[in-house]
Amino acid sequence: MELGEFSNDYLLLNPEKATLFDFVRILCFPSYSLKQRDFIDIQEPANLSGLLRRWLLFVSLVVQKLCIKIKTPITLIGDVIETWLNLVSSNNGVGYLLLNFLSGKVILASDPSSAKFASVNAYIDTRVKLDEQIKNTDVKYRPALSVMASKLSYENEAYIQNVVQNVWGEMEYLGFFNCWDDHLEKSATQAMMFKDTSTTPNTIVIAFRGTSPFDTDDWRADVDFSWFDLNGLGKVHGGFMKALGLQKGTGWPKEIPMGPTDKHYAYYDIRQKLRDLLKENDTSKFIVTGHSLGGALAILFAGILMFHEENDLLKRLDGVYTFGQPRVGDKKFGEYMVTNMFKYNVGYFRFVYCNDVVPRMPYDGKTLLFKHFGRCLYFNSWYEGEILAEEPNKNYFSPLWTLPMAFNAIWELIRSFLLPLTMGEEYEESWLCRFLRSIAILFPGLADHSLQDYDNVTRLGTLQLLQHTDKDD
Repeated sequence: MELGEFSNDYLLLNPEKATLFDFVRILCFPSYSLKQRDFIDIQEPANLSGLLRRWLLFVSLVVQKLCIKIKTPITLIGDVIETWLNLVSSNNGVGYLLLNFLSGKVILASDPSSAKFASVNAYIDTRVKLDEQIKNTDVKYRPALSVMASKLSYENEAYIQNVVQNVWGEMEYLGFFNCWDDHLEKSATQAMMFKDTSTTPNTIVIAFRGTSPFDTDDWRADVDFSWFDLNGLGKVHGGFMKALGLQKGTGWPKEIPMGPTDKHYAYYDIRQKLRDLLKENDTSKFIVTGHSLGGALAILFAGILMFHEENDLLKRLDGVYTFGQPRVGDKKFGEYMVTNMFKYNVGYFRFVYCNDVVPRMPYDGKTLLFKHFGRCLYFNSWYEGEILAEEPNKNYFSPLWTLPMAFNAIWELIRSFLLPLTMGEEYEESWLCRFLRSIAILFPGLADHSLQDYDNVTRLGTLQLLQHTDKDD
């Protein structure tokens, strides 16, 4: 099956096949000259009209090409940094590490696949336990559990299983998913699943992993401005669709072969696991969550369930909670989602903290057509929340916001020293988190995307806002 058979309008970027001359061509040559080029596959060449649109596609191709080129060194740098962080942690700090080195008693870092080996994200926000002050009947409980699940999804399977079973209390570990991307031709999408048995009915939680700091394939998914227009669904971000399980050539068939030797795709594997689990317990509900790229996959997962008319599952979907989620589709996709969330009584809670750059990407305008939908739960740097249709400074790169964002970043660095004094030691920030806040004075959207503040939002924010959802409109 060709692309045109499942999508009546699409634009597919192939950075692997792009040359330096192609980068010049996309900016300088008329749109009809691009239709048959190896680095771009497009159904409607008119979609390339306009210099700004061509410029953004040029940027997408260049960044993706760069990600391909630097993949090996970035992976190596990430391995070194994470090994060092775990080595320091195993020896109780740099000082003890030095003493142990001098005495020949250095405790080596654990194996990267072990339950003791943590990712760089775990060293930015070091909190592992759930907030004991938030009970499962509290309006804060679901978002607090969701953000912790989103954070935990960045870890390896053994670490995740240990935390769910031995740290979080009344939880049942259900599995870890390491899934295939047909377009990258590798396993590139991860998710975790567990059951909260403290609630009545029990709640199954699915958390998609977001953009890993040292995985350039994740970076590529974020900046891949390809799109596919699925009949009735609207235009959807190609990078996110590929990560979730879009099939080469066939798109989103409702069923695919799922034998032991077949490839495992995130959407299909997780959906089948849900089907089996919900058959075993006819009262259980499930929620979907994720941070960054994981948030995009979470809401798109719900969207494809709707596209496939998975009514039995959708009736059990109790909410989608995303943190720092980028835009996923166009206005038509948003309208489709709002209509169906109302139909199935599904709450959608899109958290945005302060100047986080990621929810303001990709560009919202006539150029790339990407739009947020539903209500935004927006929180400022005082963790004061309000319900908005769109976060302030929606496209981020505005000269009017430059100085206010820089001053706010300075305040956030100062606040990192004040918060533990006023709220307790669990709000003590790591040196790595404060290092990011220092860098953020030059690039304010960087530190605001970390899970430290999203975790704080669910603990300290004015979350009575969660009593309102799109279905109230």
